[in-house]
Amino acid sequence: MKVSVIVPVYNEENYLAPCLQSLIDQQVKADEIILVDNNSTDKSVAIAKHFPVRIVHEKEQGMIPARNRGFNEAKYDLILRTDADTRVHTDWIKRIKQEFIKNKELVALSGPAHFYGVPKIVPAADWPTNLFFSLFNQIIGHDCLFGPNMALRRTAWDLVKNEVCLDDEKVHEDIDLALHIAKYGQVKFDTDLIVTSSFRRWKKITPYYEYPYRAIKTIQQHRQAVLLANRKRIMASSMLPQTKKIIKRLRSITLTGE
Repeated sequence: MKVSVIVPVYNEENYLAPCLQSLIDQQVKADEIILVDNNSTDKSVAIAKHFPVRIVHEKEQGMIPARNRGFNEAKYDLILRTDADTRVHTDWIKRIKQEFIKNKELVALSGPAHFYGVPKIVPAADWPTNLFFSLFNQIIGHDCLFGPNMALRRTAWDLVKNEVCLDDEKVHEDIDLALHIAKYGQVKFDTDLIVTSSFRRWKKITPYYEYPYRAIKTIQQHRQAVLLANRKRIMASSMLPQTKKIIKRLRSITLTGE
């Protein structure tokens, strides 16, 4: 079972080198590491060139286009994703491969993050992501995915890549992906599979309401789509007997000349 690791990047010169080094230092090596440059204007690409990674460029701005480009470029059985400001533990790839080998029903795997760069009075624990995802796991009825710490089978991605939502402003991309992929197998959020991510986004107040808001909107949007599809199926099944009667009547008129 071979592994492709995807790292979307947009102006991450201050964080990228430790991220890539943590991927190079894995106990079980990746078979390829793909860095997706999403129109960076800083030194991110120059830094990446010092590492054994394949660099691709995605012109359409946004996390979803960058993520999708990386996933589509991946060559191997498992697609792993992390963020450019995240550092993964040395056994990250090893543990992920073991989970997928052990569980044939598993289509996607994720886990929480500790945070670095937090104020000294705040413990660098993984409870914020655990709390967030335990809440939304209950709402949607199965486990969610967390972008900086994610893996999925290539075969599962091929099934959903033309279904996933494409507007970053309308959906939370990780929850959207989990909702689409869950119908093809098990999605697992493993609280022991921990990475270390930057606390920088959480220094502002915006993510504390913007992330949950987009997550709720994503769930609502998918539930409405499911309800609409079910309604259409019910209408079609109820109309089918009537349609058959009409066709039969038209045939009799045509044959008898009535």
